[in-house]
Amino acid sequence: MQRHARKAGIQAIISPAVTAVSWPQLKRVTTEYPHIHPAYGLHPMFTDQHQPHDIDHLEQWLDQEKPVAIGECGLDFYNGRDNQSQQAAYFEAQLSLAQRYQLPVIIHARKAVEMVLQTIRRYPNLRGVIHSYSGSIEQARQFIDREFYLGFGGPITWIQSTRLQKLVEAVPLESILLETDAPDQADANHRGERNEPCYLPLIAKKVADLKQQTYEEVAQTTTKNANNLFKLNQLILCESKLDNITNGR
Repeated sequence: MQRHARKAGIQAIISPAVTAVSWPQLKRVTTEYPHIHPAYGLHPMFTDQHQPHDIDHLEQWLDQEKPVAIGECGLDFYNGRDNQSQQAAYFEAQLSLAQRYQLPVIIHARKAVEMVLQTIRRYPNLRGVIHSYSGSIEQARQFIDREFYLGFGGPITWIQSTRLQKLVEAVPLESILLETDAPDQADANHRGERNEPCYLPLIAKKVADLKQQTYEEVAQTTTKNANNLFKLNQLILCESKLDNITNGR
């Protein structure tokens, strides 16, 4: 995967950890591969694996490891809201840390965009990206007003994703980040296969087509956006989950 990414011109990868037990693994990966940059967080889909003391541990990791972001954190109500209060508690605790450490957040918002929006309003000066954005254009404008970026990946290339494509057309390029979410959410050409960071240029090409701009304009602007948010000096950025990197997927 690393060789493919390099060949495609991918020079930096943001890798968010999703559970506390994966943080040491992420540290080892980013030590071995300096172009992979860590984000430490507690993902809402794994709430049953989180412990209250994980928040204290996260603060220690932020002190010691200096990640580029906190995440992936957020809310996920895809399977209902049985653990909504637990998800909200972990989410807000991470937002509080992000505010204190002046770090951006990588936010997962599935079937919970409005609640995520309501939550971040309580944390002034917070910045970040809404990963795999799927909300409305009006919600998008509200995130942008708070200086948040919207992440788009493989799903915008799917034939049936007309609503997402209209979102990309409507959202200013200056507010867009490109991502892969490898190995999930592969583009239309690789759907059903293992997704990889090397497919990121395909996302950029689709954005260029939808916005009727050149590939170079999309690559340069979204790279500038990524550098602005994560404080990196790299050419192309993508997102790839920690567990998928270490398993070679």
